Amino acid sequence: MYALWKIINELTKSAEQRRIESEEAYLSEAVDLYDLEARMRDLDRRTVKAASWMGHNA
Repeated sequence: MYALWKIINELTKSAEQRRIESEEAYLSEAVDLYDLEARMRDLDRRTVKAASWMGHNA
């Protein structure tokens, strides 16, 4: 029953929820403070790039 609930939960997540979970997982893999800061800058760059590609001002 738990497995079925988990599958349904995954299927009903929004794109924003998936993006946040993916970013949190990426940041949690940092091995030290410097790596964490680099990963945070990388995510910031991705956000700016995506916003400019979509025509939004970031």
